[in-house]
Amino acid sequence: MSAFSPASTPRLIVKVGSSLLVAPDGTVRRAWLASLVADIAARARLGQEIAVVSSGAIALGARRLKLPKGGRASLEDAQAAAATGQIALSGVWAELLAAEGLTAAQMLVTLDDLEDRRRYLNAAATLGRLLSLGVVPVINENDSVATEEIRFGDNDRLAARVAQAAGAQGVILLSDVAGLYDANPNTNPGATLIARVERIDARIESMADGGSGSGMGSGGMVSKIAAARIATAAGAQLAIVSGHAEHPLATFDTTARGTVFAAERTAPARKAWLAGGLTAKGEIVIDAGAARALADGKSLLAAGATRVSGSFARGDLLAVIGPDGRTLARGLSEYDAADAAAITGKRSDEHAAILGYAPRAALIHRNHMALV
Repeated sequence: MSAFSPASTPRLIVKVGSSLLVAPDGTVRRAWLASLVADIAARARLGQEIAVVSSGAIALGARRLKLPKGGRASLEDAQAAAATGQIALSGVWAELLAAEGLTAAQMLVTLDDLEDRRRYLNAAATLGRLLSLGVVPVINENDSVATEEIRFGDNDRLAARVAQAAGAQGVILLSDVAGLYDANPNTNPGATLIARVERIDARIESMADGGSGSGMGSGGMVSKIAAARIATAAGAQLAIVSGHAEHPLATFDTTARGTVFAAERTAPARKAWLAGGLTAKGEIVIDAGAARALADGKSLLAAGATRVSGSFARGDLLAVIGPDGRTLARGLSEYDAADAAAITGKRSDEHAAILGYAPRAALIHRNHMALV
């Protein structure tokens, strides 16, 4: 069996892309979906707990409402299509899971639900309880209320964030591509499938293609690499697998064909949540010396900062940007934006006079920061 077997992966998240679940004419591919549900049931009988992150609501709703461009011509169309299609999508999942003796549950989440720490913990508790009861949660972004500014925008990263919340050991992204190639296989017939990625670096990221192969979904390889970063940082393996064949999970077990991203050493839950954050209230740009200090596990001191931007309060999540423009870390600010800007680049012994009160030990303390 694959590395994602029930024995090695007691809790698994399976993401299903729109192009796999919905045919080009906007109808559900029931036979294929029934084969996937049979795979899920087989794994559940072996004791594996599975949650599904399912795309398809917008595509289904667009057909019912006869909306142009698959319901994506405008945000309003997408929201209307999602509201109409979600009930149909949930109904199909519930029906097919029930036929296999499994109970379905629906969870609709927004980006804020998983970025706000308290709401994240509430969602994690609900998800954990459902899985412990043997229920199969079917999760989707709440596209009927999400806005362009505050949304995941793709279910790849949502699946990774759900895996983090659920404490899952594995994520399988069923996709319209077989995995990560060293070049675009659509334009390079000799492109090679990368079977395993031990570390996501600049070379791996350069292989990503931002387009969705089907034109129906919202994700591409860029979103899958981003999802892999979130999942592996939380201690979960992630696999990109073709879902074109029926019984895609069983096929993956048999062939192991796809790309598997190896899990990193499990981080403490709070730091994994920080590292997986997708939004930030501001940024702190740092110099090379500060970047080296962070890599050594030190706190971020004001002396190593070169610029502060954004409107934030103490305790808000900030992105720490290196001198080359890359995001190096995420952490919770010890100061509001004005005070942080006032002491940027200043030595610690100058802070009290600048601020007019006893300063804190760091701009971002190492206990409230995670490297990315």
